[in-house]
Amino acid sequence: MLRQIVFGGAVSLGNITIHALVMMLLLWVRRIVHANVPPHPTLRLAGIMIATVSILMVAHLFEIVIWSMSYALVGAAAQGTDYLYFAFVNYTTLGYGDIVPVARWRLLGPMTAMNGVLLCGWSTAVIFHVLWTTISRDDFRSARD
Repeated sequence: MLRQIVFGGAVSLGNITIHALVMMLLLWVRRIVHANVPPHPTLRLAGIMIATVSILMVAHLFEIVIWSMSYALVGAAAQGTDYLYFAFVNYTTLGYGDIVPVARWRLLGPMTAMNGVLLCGWSTAVIFHVLWTTISRDDFRSARD
């Protein structure tokens, strides 16, 4: 059990690090886009939100790929398993149950789910922050002009 927790914790920590770096990148991109997109608030908001959500989706996909490679590394499921699908189902907490982990790695699924829920929640908070700050700055500019 300790081996599963340490291994799953290391993979989770790696994904948290990736997510933190992506968040920093997003906030940097948001500042640049906000400063350089023509001053039409609706277009600016659409551009910023499309970029934000697209980058987050790529980040989550990359994190799922890391989980799938981790599953493959330790043989977390029966041979011939589609590890990417298995990781996706766990990360998004769908839990279809059509693929089951081997007994010695059974905690990796719940750890993947916990990691996915936390990172998706973090992404939701960042999406809201980007949306709110973009709208607030555009409203402030409109009121000032």
